[in-house]
Amino acid sequence: MNEEYRTTQRTAQVPQATVTVQEIAERIVSSVGQVIMGKNNEIRLTALGLLCRGHILLEDIPGVGKTMMAKSLARAVGCSFNRIQFTPDMLPSDITGVSIFNPKTREFEFRPGPIMAQIVLADEINRATPKTQSALLEAMEEGQMTVDGVTYRLSNPFLIMATQNPIEYEGTFPLPEAQLDRFLIRIQMGYPQPNDELKILAAQQYQHPLQNLQQVATLQELLAAQQLIKDVYVAKEVQQYIINLITASRRHADVYLGSSPRGSLALFRTAQARAAMTGRDFVIPDDVKALAEVTLAHRIIVGPAARIKNITSRTVVQDILQSTPVPGASVR
Repeated sequence: MNEEYRTTQRTAQVPQATVTVQEIAERIVSSVGQVIMGKNNEIRLTALGLLCRGHILLEDIPGVGKTMMAKSLARAVGCSFNRIQFTPDMLPSDITGVSIFNPKTREFEFRPGPIMAQIVLADEINRATPKTQSALLEAMEEGQMTVDGVTYRLSNPFLIMATQNPIEYEGTFPLPEAQLDRFLIRIQMGYPQPNDELKILAAQQYQHPLQNLQQVATLQELLAAQQLIKDVYVAKEVQQYIINLITASRRHADVYLGSSPRGSLALFRTAQARAAMTGRDFVIPDDVKALAEVTLAHRIIVGPAARIKNITSRTVVQDILQSTPVPGASVR
C-alpha cells in the first residue's frame, strides 16, 4: 500500500552542502542521545518538532532530563540558547525586554529580553502568572514580539521548549487553552529503564556528557531541512484521514472541547516530517497514527463526567484512532 502514496520527488532550492532530512535528523538524534540516554523516541520527537519549526512542551516529573534535552538540542545544531526560569513574580518585560531612557542621547533604547534567541527554554512555565505567560503568545504564533508599539522579528529558526512538572500544583498556574494550542507537540519523558540509569551513572561519574557535545549540523543545513519537509507528498486520502480524526475529536461523547484547526495543521506537518526522517518523500497513514497523541491530546479538553471516570485526553485520542477507518490505497 505504501507505493500508492508515492509521488515524484520535487527538488527544492537548497545549498549544495545540504544533505537529506533523514541524515540531519539521525545526526541530531545520535548527538542528543549521548546526553539523554534510553529516550530515543522522545529525542526523535524533539528533533521532529525542531524540523517542523514548532514549539515543544515537555511535561513530566522533576529530574528526568527535560532541561538537559533543550540544552543538548541547542548545542547539537549550533543555535543560540537562552533559558527563562519562570517564577510567580516575573513580569512580561522580563521575557520580551524593555525600553530604557538614555539621558545622553535623550532617547529610549530597547534592551532585548531572553526571548531573543533561536532556542528558548521556558523552564517551569506554569509557575508564572497568566499575564506573564501571555507574553509568549505573539512570539509563538507569529515569530515576532511587540514592545512599546514597536515590532521586533525573532531569530530564524525560533523554537520554544517549555517544561512543566504536573505533580507540583501548589504555586502554579495552569496553561490556558490558547497557549497549549500553540505547542506543536507535547512530550512526556518518563523514568529511564534500570540499564539506562546505570549508563547515566557511569557517564556522569567525572563530568557531564553535555560538556563534550559537539555541533553536528550547521544552521544552513537545518534551515534547508525545514524547507524540504514541506515538499513531502500527502495524498488526498491521508489528508481526509487527518480531517476525520480532528472531526471525531470534536464529536466524541467524552469531549468538552475538541481539537482546533491548528491541530490538523500540526498533524499534517509532523506527518510530513516523520516521513522525511524515515527516508520517504510521501506520507502514509501510519505516520498520522504515530503522531496523533502527541499533537492532539493537549488540545482536547474532556468533559466533567469523563474526568470523574478517569478518562483522559490521551484515552480519547486512542479511542478515536480505533474507531476512525484508515484509508486504503488508490490508483493515481
